[in-house]
Amino acid sequence: MYDVVVVGGGPSGATAAEDLARSGHKVALLDRAGRIKPCGGAIPPRLIADFDIPDHMIVAKIKTARMISPTGRKVDIPIENGFVGMVDREDFDEFLRERAAKAGAVRATGTYKRIERDGNVTKVIYRDKVSGNERELACKLVIGADGARSNVARDEVPGGDAIPYVIAYHEIIEAPGVVGDYHPDRCDVIYDGRISPDFYGWVFPHGKSASVGMGSMVRGVDLKQATAALRTSSGLADCKTIRREGAPIPLKPLDRWDNGRDVVLAGDAAGVVAPSSGEGIYYAMAGGRVAATAASACLASGRVKDLRLARQLFMREHKTVFRVLASMQNAYYKSDERRERFVSLCHDIDVQRLTFEAYMNKKLVKARPMAHLKIGLKNLAHLTRLVPRAYT
Repeated sequence: MYDVVVVGGGPSGATAAEDLARSGHKVALLDRAGRIKPCGGAIPPRLIADFDIPDHMIVAKIKTARMISPTGRKVDIPIENGFVGMVDREDFDEFLRERAAKAGAVRATGTYKRIERDGNVTKVIYRDKVSGNERELACKLVIGADGARSNVARDEVPGGDAIPYVIAYHEIIEAPGVVGDYHPDRCDVIYDGRISPDFYGWVFPHGKSASVGMGSMVRGVDLKQATAALRTSSGLADCKTIRREGAPIPLKPLDRWDNGRDVVLAGDAAGVVAPSSGEGIYYAMAGGRVAATAASACLASGRVKDLRLARQLFMREHKTVFRVLASMQNAYYKSDERRERFVSLCHDIDVQRLTFEAYMNKKLVKARPMAHLKIGLKNLAHLTRLVPRAYT
């Protein structure tokens, strides 16, 4: 009999399982072996500090971000006083799962099927990967951390089957040194309707490898063809492909994360991927942490309403950032003309500094109110076409 069964062993589920185990709870972590989520792999310094990520997990340290417009306009933004770490999800996720196991979580490998209840006992039914038989994990609470289009959310949480998402696709390739437009110390973000009509493409170094991919909500977009075009334009067409991956990425937090009884959601299952940037690893791990906090509170008090703490704690800290990023996406991702203006706006030094301070520290910076005012006026000027696209 477990206190909590965590369904899904990505960064969110593994973090929740580790936190609960370290708090003295009996925890099972159910995961499907072999799945690797398509992901650029960027992690900011706050994640590294908050979740104690060792340096050996960081496969590259990025010092520059390059924004590329539909006309090929390039804006290089230096990352001052630090770096953005890059991880390979194949190794990073397993490291987190193993760390949870060392903390005391019991690992189970298989595919979630359903939840059954017998009195006060909740049972997670799964198909065991080795035997192929259905097995059960009896528990008091369940954390659903099984990704976008979560089966746990679909089965248990109102609205859990109606989350908006983009389909992301990327290819992990053997990366050369400096070649063509590719540089191993720089992340490239491509805002071009020919690559993605409503999101963006990326080329992110991973040390000996690189992630090249894109995302879109538009049905009919050929993800593989767009990625091939991106590889060609970056000088990476001839690099060996190591693996290909695709998956949905949610774009909006669900209005409710629990079922009012014995289930709470975390990570992609709860929709906590940042709009505009699509950043998910930090928010997934933060979501796993608040889900563990809510589960611990519920177990201690016996009050199911304490499961609501997960969403309340997360939104208290991140709601404003999510709202600002959603506004940016709605304003600038609608057309190539808007994307051109967005990249042009990125020339501004105030925009660069405040954007990366917010990214690195995961909060809006309030120290320079005049800079915020200037950015707001410049943003309005670009959206109303009061400045030409070539503005610098």
